[in-house]
Amino acid sequence: MLIKKKHKSINKKKKMFVIRLGLFLGIIVISTTCICKARQTSEMNKLQAKKADTVKKQHIVKMQKEKEIQALVAKQLELNKKKNTFSGPPGEFAPWKTKRTDGRKVAYLTFDDGPSVNTTAILKILNDNSIKATFFLVGTNAERNSSLVKKEFNEGHVVGNHTYSHSISYREGTENFLSDVGRCNEVLKSILGPQYNVKLMRFPGGYLGHGNRLVPYSDALITAGYTYVDWNDETGDAEGYNPTVPVLMGNLKKYTATDSVVVLMHDTEVKTNTVQALPQVIQYLKDNGYSFDTIH
Repeated sequence: MLIKKKHKSINKKKKMFVIRLGLFLGIIVISTTCICKARQTSEMNKLQAKKADTVKKQHIVKMQKEKEIQALVAKQLELNKKKNTFSGPPGEFAPWKTKRTDGRKVAYLTFDDGPSVNTTAILKILNDNSIKATFFLVGTNAERNSSLVKKEFNEGHVVGNHTYSHSISYREGTENFLSDVGRCNEVLKSILGPQYNVKLMRFPGGYLGHGNRLVPYSDALITAGYTYVDWNDETGDAEGYNPTVPVLMGNLKKYTATDSVVVLMHDTEVKTNTVQALPQVIQYLKDNGYSFDTIH
């Protein structure tokens, strides 16, 4: 009887030991699992924090680069705007009438009547050759192509005035003529901003070809603070619908005769051969020792 009781007591102790051992091992397993999960969570949090920090640093670097690029662009635009201003005195700009004393031969490329569908191609050719030109714009065309006006200006070219309507007969009187010129100036200023104050213009049809009958108009322009520009060299692209490239080059070679040449060309929709001839015009002038400048 005593042996049975003793045996039962031992079995009970063994069961309790097994239960306690199981509980202990369970606690260890659970604790270990919790610790592992906690470590994993901590590592994941660290990785996520590191990743977020890397992304943040990359964003900061990107923003700094964008700011640097914007600053460079703004600086370049400002330099271009300084280049494409005209600071000459009111009156006639005719450099070919005076012998140069600096030993240079200078060509001033000028384009009348734009902007047009050909403007972008003209600008590309000029840019490819690192040349700045002077564009005498018609106000109505500028209104229709304001983005091209800005492109000319921002790329460092001089933007001048070729009247608003170009419908000038020189019978409308000086007051109406000046009104048309002033209207073009206001259009250009509305497109380019209040910093645009270039009082540089070209008479529709030119000034010299009209003789003394335009003296009252030139006097009125000078009084209003304008400088007007004619030309002493041209491709003759206005002589006919669209003269061929050989004809244009023949005219240029015929008229290129002084150490300062103001070359007349046109930027209108139909003048596709002017665009085709432009690289040859530039090369011919380079071959003859000319450098290029804007009217300033």
